[in-house]
This record gives sequence, C-alpha cells and structure tokens, in this order.
Amino acid sequence: MVQITKDMTIGEILGVDYSLANVLMSGGMYCVGCPSSQGESLEEAAMVHGIDPDLLLEKLNVYLQEKG
Repeated sequence: MVQITKDMTIGEILGVDYSLANVLMSGGMYCVGCPSSQGESLEEAAMVHGIDPDLLLEKLNVYLQEKG
C-alpha cells in the first residue's frame, strides 16, 4: 500500500487515488483543482491555507488504510 508523505505534490497524491480529493477538501484544502496546487507539496499547500499538514497527512493515510 502506498503511504502519502508531506513532500508529495497534490498531483502525486491525486494520482495515487483521485478520491483523496474528497479527504483534502474535507480538511479545508479546496484548491485541488487549481493548476498551481498540482506542483505544490502537501506541506506547502497546507501551510498556504493555514491547515496543519500533519493532521491532513494522517487523514489521508487513514483513508487509504481503511479503503485498502
């Protein structure tokens, strides 16, 4: 199973499983469709939006584990 990391870009994360967009948006990151977000790391994008990157990372990996 793939683990999401803070240094992965939003584009890479969505490439793992596009349904992770729902997790990102529920965590407050509504920019998943923005072209610039595709090249930003999860950590960079979270910081821009004032979101705790560690909490979002945990939610993404829990989602993948439960879906697994």
